[in-house]
Amino acid sequence: MMSNAIVMALAPVFFVLLLGYAAGKFHIVDNHHVDGFNALVMNFALPASLFAATASASRSQMDEQAPLFLAFGLTMLILYLVWYGAVRAFSDASRADASLQALTISFPNLAGVGLPIVASVLGPTGTVPVAVALASGSILISPLTLIMVEISTSKANGDEISARQILTAIRRALTKPIVLAPAAGIVLALSGLKLDALADACLSLIGNAAAGVALFLTGLILSAQSFRLDWKVVAATAASDIIRPLLAVAVVYCFPMSSSAARTAILLAAVPSGFFGILFAVNYRLDSTTAGSMVIASTVFSIATMAIAIAVLFPH
Repeated sequence: MMSNAIVMALAPVFFVLLLGYAAGKFHIVDNHHVDGFNALVMNFALPASLFAATASASRSQMDEQAPLFLAFGLTMLILYLVWYGAVRAFSDASRADASLQALTISFPNLAGVGLPIVASVLGPTGTVPVAVALASGSILISPLTLIMVEISTSKANGDEISARQILTAIRRALTKPIVLAPAAGIVLALSGLKLDALADACLSLIGNAAAGVALFLTGLILSAQSFRLDWKVVAATAASDIIRPLLAVAVVYCFPMSSSAARTAILLAAVPSGFFGILFAVNYRLDSTTAGSMVIASTVFSIATMAIAIAVLFPH
């Protein structure tokens, strides 16, 4: 039955997420110092998983993902720019705060929620589109956010932003393992070369931990965030859980892509808000309360919206 399939897809994801949340709330794990967990997920487990998935794909499979890369990237970019412009126009938020909010809303939690959801719905082949979508957001959205944060913090300190600072922000974003790994895997797949079986086995051993640990980390990070419900949080939840997937529906019609790729792109767009905005805020010593509240509300509300998305997109 469809209801059983939806429960099987969603229940494990939110169980592990709640496990991480409870571990942080009850002080079983320190939820204020998550650098170790974050390094494990973002620098090792997830890059290994994404590289192995993309590098193992055939050239024809990777060619089929090009429309998804463009469609998903355009969806995120449109939502990012609209939210950033609206927040700057209708509130007193700084460039940094507006960009972090836009990042949170536009860039879904592909690492923590998207990967296990898509793998459950599509099977092992689902890792490839997740890797491509993650690469799209990491190449387009993350550098843009870092540039805006660098400009804002420099102006706050009375400094003039230089071309060197902008280039440094771009370099920081593009040289992260979570960006380099899927990009290198895509290049390897497009070259027609195959990943060695031994290398694949080595990468898979650490990569298999990516989805579970990323979910646990998401819950752990959320447990440290204070929740504040206001108009921004309500609007952000609607933007990320409802408008983003609907925007993806409109965007995929602009690209010649298969129906399966279009459905996957829309499902990925229905994933709740990601926690990169929180991590960037912590790194730059900015207020993460608004971004944290947005992620909490979006994640809770996505239980309903993702169930609807799965039922509509993958009825069988």
